[in-house]
Amino acid sequence: MKNIQIKEPAAAEIPAPRGEGARAAWILAMGTFAVGTDAFIVSAFLPRMAEGLSVTEAMAGQSVSAFALAYALLAPVIATATSTVARRKLLVWSLALLGAFNLASALCTSLSALILTRIAAAAAAAAYTPNAGAVAAALAHPARRARALSVVIGGLTVATALGVPLGHVVSAVMDWRASLALVGIISLAAAAAVFAVMPAMPGGARIGLRQRLSVLKRPGVMRILPLTVLGMAACYAPYAFTIRILETLRIPAASLTVMLFVYGLGAFAGNYASGRATDRRGPVPVLACAYGAMAIALGGLAGLAAAGEGPGFYFAAALIACWGASSWAQTPAQQHRLIAAAPQEAPLVIALNASGIYLGISAGTGIGSLAVGQGVPALLGTGSALALASLGYIAMTGAARRKAAASGAPGPG
Repeated sequence: MKNIQIKEPAAAEIPAPRGEGARAAWILAMGTFAVGTDAFIVSAFLPRMAEGLSVTEAMAGQSVSAFALAYALLAPVIATATSTVARRKLLVWSLALLGAFNLASALCTSLSALILTRIAAAAAAAAYTPNAGAVAAALAHPARRARALSVVIGGLTVATALGVPLGHVVSAVMDWRASLALVGIISLAAAAAVFAVMPAMPGGARIGLRQRLSVLKRPGVMRILPLTVLGMAACYAPYAFTIRILETLRIPAASLTVMLFVYGLGAFAGNYASGRATDRRGPVPVLACAYGAMAIALGGLAGLAAAGEGPGFYFAAALIACWGASSWAQTPAQQHRLIAAAPQEAPLVIALNASGIYLGISAGTGIGSLAVGQGVPALLGTGSALALASLGYIAMTGAARRKAAASGAPGPG
């Protein structure tokens, strides 16, 4: 098959001064913190939101699925439509719109209106995150690329560590609408910070949607992306129902925020460790460890929930932290694999991986909405089974890669 070469955005061709790549990554992470807080905060007040809108928790969970699915489907389209827009302008406007749509979500009085504003917010998020990752990867030294990506993705994990618990506190003290308004304010502040600090950067060449998606014809890319969807579905099948899980485990109400923070702290640590380990050991061993740990953590929580007795606080916290760490250890390794499989199309494969992440979140939340009706043990068991399926997938593709290498054919990446 003929390799299709697509020119990367002009921004990626600008040589960065020493240390500029690391500085840019941390600035861009401020924006991904806003995006991550928006994407994941609903889990912190889902029961209250369902009550406020007079719907069931499973129905309210559709707002999570709608956000994630809209992101997954719109990301390639938005990337195509904005390919020539100057990078700083695109990043600033996407964050500003994210803030405006979250303020609109806070004013909604029906589930249908909320879902519409969540879809609009997802479109703004889809314009920001892939471009932030692509710029960070382009500015980083190749030997530190995974670490630069982990810093930008780290904004999402810090959102789980700080933004989600903060949203839970605000929703408890005030209400869930105040939490969404807070996300809007954070997004607008991030837009101002990116505008003030990031240098002006030109856009790239115009790339049609068909040409953009042609990278999917590469065998390596097509074998890597399904794992992103499957792995994210595994960890997010139970995530939207975290509060119910914690209540089933008989975690005291006063400690719910602490447990949300523990999950986020694990996510942050897992993401950072994954970036360093991927640079040193390669992505496949990192992913195998992540899926094995996820299956154990979710399976352990399922067993505790089925036992009907509250576990020790520290034991439950350890499993929650492992759940968070294994969930977010996936992304730097997967992005690294995709960039290695299609180095000339790095911005494109990062955007497609972002679509895969949110498609997995949407699918996982949908599966979780079905499983939660069977009880929390079934919900957690479903996540554990999906993690084992992810582990099986990477073992299967690894065997195919070794077989292809032995025969001299292109491997799956």
